[in-house]
Amino acid sequence: MSAAVGTPAVELVHWNPRRRVSRLLPARVTRPVDNFGDLLGPLVVRELLRRSGREHPVTDARLLSIGSVLHFARDGDVVWGSGVNGKTLAAPVTATRLDVRAVRGPRTRAVLAQHGIDAPEVYGDPGLLVGELWPRESFGGRPAGVTVLPNLHDVPAYRRHPGFLDPRTPVRRVLARIAASSLVVGSSLHGIVVAESLGVPARLVLPRAEPLFKYEDHYLGSGRDGFTPAATVAEAVAAGGEPPAVLDPALRTAFPVDLWR
Repeated sequence: MSAAVGTPAVELVHWNPRRRVSRLLPARVTRPVDNFGDLLGPLVVRELLRRSGREHPVTDARLLSIGSVLHFARDGDVVWGSGVNGKTLAAPVTATRLDVRAVRGPRTRAVLAQHGIDAPEVYGDPGLLVGELWPRESFGGRPAGVTVLPNLHDVPAYRRHPGFLDPRTPVRRVLARIAASSLVVGSSLHGIVVAESLGVPARLVLPRAEPLFKYEDHYLGSGRDGFTPAATVAEAVAAGGEPPAVLDPALRTAFPVDLWR
């Protein structure tokens, strides 16, 4: 959030680095990655603030919400629904003092405990609130059938697949496409999370580059004892969706609205 000099601000920490556009262009020509799942955090936070009627930060702060971003945390940061990145388990968090309101799931909570950081047993990726904030019927649109939504790193392998949806598509278009789908399959964690929040069946296809940590964390943190990923899109379609996610009302209650007035 932008603010005048001397005015308190809450930074909504999320992953969205700038990357080179093309090897055919100078290295200085870059653009944000804009992976939809990593942009969900600020979107959800701002909508909750709009509904609360609060918009003025009480003090300078940093808030981590949606995403595997805890390795970016600094001492004093507020955490609401974030997770540990499975690629950083050797050093998952460098901060020693965090104000944790909720975490994505019990696997993240266990890792934080190993590093001396207390976290309440309040679980859930805040992306699970999408269906509450923007109900499925609010999107309208024509039925889209099966949507194949891969993790960013798996895009080249699925680009030509029928039903493919690039995770770098603008966020609201991704939400609308998921809402119109009969089934969502793929390796995008937030494709799964958003689909489940909207009541759309979803099935994980094994990722090619991502560790399973974040997926396990999500399923365990949303009322499932386990999950059965598919090896291929065809297998995922044949299997249909996993049992529905269970949203813990405590996740919404834990939203750190006290950072604003």
